[in-house]
Amino acid sequence: MRKQEITIYDVAREAKVSMATVSRVVNGNTNVRKDTRDRVMKVINRLHYQPNAVAQGLASKRTTTVGLIVPDLTNLYFAELSKGIDDIALLYKYNIIITSIENRLMREDQAIQGLLNKQVDGVIYMSDSLPEEAVEAFKRTDTPVVLAGTKDNHLEFPSVAIDYQKADTEALNLMYNDGKRNLALVLDNPETVVNTENRIPAYQQFMKEHKLGKGHIYSNIKDHSDGYNLYSQLQKDGVDGVIVTSDVSAVGILTSAIDAGKNVPKDIEIITANATQIASIVRPALTAIRQPLYDIGAVAMRMLTKLMNNEKVDEMQIELPYELLKKQSTSNN
Repeated sequence: MRKQEITIYDVAREAKVSMATVSRVVNGNTNVRKDTRDRVMKVINRLHYQPNAVAQGLASKRTTTVGLIVPDLTNLYFAELSKGIDDIALLYKYNIIITSIENRLMREDQAIQGLLNKQVDGVIYMSDSLPEEAVEAFKRTDTPVVLAGTKDNHLEFPSVAIDYQKADTEALNLMYNDGKRNLALVLDNPETVVNTENRIPAYQQFMKEHKLGKGHIYSNIKDHSDGYNLYSQLQKDGVDGVIVTSDVSAVGILTSAIDAGKNVPKDIEIITANATQIASIVRPALTAIRQPLYDIGAVAMRMLTKLMNNEKVDEMQIELPYELLKKQSTSNN
């Protein structure tokens, strides 16, 4: 019999016990006689039986499986977050099921319900957006949920992130001290929680405090071509310093400026909000807000393991330290 064909029925038949007894042995139930347990384990080892996690969950109410919701599998930002999650999941012997909601082909509530239908023990939500349908889906379940790389300013769900307002204010201040006065904010998605409740208010407050006018906020700039095409508008608006929420969009702006014969950072300074590898390999290298992405993922997963096991969690809203990496796209480096 091939390994992949072995089922709980085969083990029960060979050990001459019921399938319920095999299930109790597999799930560590102590209500099984020692000689029976030994006989079942001997058959399990001989047949190389591998219990299915979901099948185990039917009896134990646990699957040792965590659902991970990712908006874009190709984005290095989420890839680095996922690495921290995966390492801690491996350490605590949890399996991961990944669901992508890339390009909104699947609504958040559908993705969440799909994971819950697989009987996952917990969910890590990595999108920087927290739409109402996701909030309502989370409220309808008793399954623990942790937000990674985004914030819940209403404090309804546990989260691990950075202080986005403080980080953006520091970036704006860097360009201001370099003599830049026509500062802009370039957003990939203006509707995300991080942008609407953190970045936009921080930008508007900075512009107001420094008497720089209303400034310029550009939205839906999501990839290299968007950034490249935006630069002509930045020129028309006289922008001389910009924070960009997407690395690839920031590279697009950088490339377009260079192609137009402009000097970066003399003519325009560029700061990206995500210090992934892209920011460091382009030339000139981009000044960036370095989020501890691996640590955010790792801490989020550790928090989830505690919630899934009803352990005490000392802090439900965790902010990790960030760093403003000064590179060649700003003068003050």
